[in-house]
Amino acid sequence: MSTDQIEGDQLDDVESGKGLADDGGSGDESPEKLDLAVEIQSPSACERHITVTISRDDIDRYLDDAFSEMMATAAVPGFRTGRAPRKVVEGRFRQDVTEQIKGSLLMDSLSQISEEQKLAAIGEPDLDLSAVEVPQEGPMTFEFRLEVRPDFDVPNWKGMELRRPSHDFSEKDIDQQLEQMLARFGQLVPYDGEVGDGDYLTVNITSTSAGKQVAAEQEQIVRVRPTLSFIDGKLEGFADLVAGVKAKEKRSAEITLTEDAPNEALRGEKVSVEFEVLEAKTLKLPELTPEFLQEIGNYPSEEDLRTAVQENLQRQLEYRQQQLAREQITASLTKSADWELPPGLLQRQSSRELERATMELQRSGFSEAEIRARENQLKQNSTASTATALKEHFILEKIAEEEKIDVEQGDYEKEVGLIALQSGESPRRVRAQLEKRGMMDVLRNQIIERKVLELVQAAAKFKDEDYVPTKATDEAIQMAAGGGGTAIPDVTETSVDETKESE
Repeated sequence: MSTDQIEGDQLDDVESGKGLADDGGSGDESPEKLDLAVEIQSPSACERHITVTISRDDIDRYLDDAFSEMMATAAVPGFRTGRAPRKVVEGRFRQDVTEQIKGSLLMDSLSQISEEQKLAAIGEPDLDLSAVEVPQEGPMTFEFRLEVRPDFDVPNWKGMELRRPSHDFSEKDIDQQLEQMLARFGQLVPYDGEVGDGDYLTVNITSTSAGKQVAAEQEQIVRVRPTLSFIDGKLEGFADLVAGVKAKEKRSAEITLTEDAPNEALRGEKVSVEFEVLEAKTLKLPELTPEFLQEIGNYPSEEDLRTAVQENLQRQLEYRQQQLAREQITASLTKSADWELPPGLLQRQSSRELERATMELQRSGFSEAEIRARENQLKQNSTASTATALKEHFILEKIAEEEKIDVEQGDYEKEVGLIALQSGESPRRVRAQLEKRGMMDVLRNQIIERKVLELVQAAAKFKDEDYVPTKATDEAIQMAAGGGGTAIPDVTETSVDETKESE
């Protein structure tokens, strides 16, 4: 351990589920309890400021134990190893031993506080060791800050009345979904006709504020949709703006940046965005030849492919059902959750919420274009969406604890398999990527939350309503129109080819 500060893995707030006890103690034997005086202040529902005082007797006991262990191997000039008098050893090594027991006292104190105070920690203690000293006389005092899960009573979740979308998918629905799926394998070809919804443009994008350039992207391929979604705002009416545009022409519009825009100076302000059209393209879909059917999924026939598409539509419907149920359930459960969440917690957790939402969409069979649009939506309103997601998580997690809901190995395999099905990669590779990125805790929480929602739904009363599959209306690009970089790191690791980006 560093003597400057407690480092190690900064436990992802909420995602790890670990408490203070993970930081302290080693070995199988429990250490003798310390005589601690603990004062806890609560600046907010999720913050604790803790001041700890360790008695002089405990300090002397730790010093005595450390010197006793050292005596047999202490090397002091003028004495054979292990033969120097105790007082000589203490005088020569006191500073080193004091520094050594400081770490032990701190770790054992943190472990004991966790056990005795029942703090539901959601992060590592913020403790600077350089500010802590072991005094030569008298007790030792240190303080730290800790983020914790708020203390609350679980709302009544049994017998809720919920709306539930239902739908029998028609051949027309399957045709539309099949066309969207085949777009991943299509080819973009030059197009001289009237540009309209669904066509593609290669453009240079430049945005300015007060006449000064704040962001620019070259040779971006964007699909013409009613809305063009940036990381920090939306351009409504994009399809109308570029309708009938030709190469070398320019079109401009204004957009208002969100309050979570990466460029803090321009949050909530308007910027001008100019599109210089380099080329118009249209998508040529592949023919459903036996060779192509084998290539994309070993489908014996077109009918088998259509069956797979219908199953994918059903998964998307189930996702919509889960999302609507979740919205209704969490709206009810969080009605009284008026806790103040620390800004630092929200900022750190925002990327995790983005990754969780992305994995949920991947396992539900949504296209990369739809996923990118959802990512931008979350980035545009990251603070509010993260606060809502955290409150939901705290409540669902507590229900899981009360109902003893946990994750089994088969749950992981199912989730990884569904993500692999959408991405076209092997389950083994998908799992390796998740582990490399430290995402298994996120996946675990996602499974836990889904199980809790299923439990709540099992005790609910449903009213079915017709579900109308939505047509894609947003084209998302990974660009902040106001500049300033990306507010939340992109969650995808592998680059996407031109065809996939133009889904």
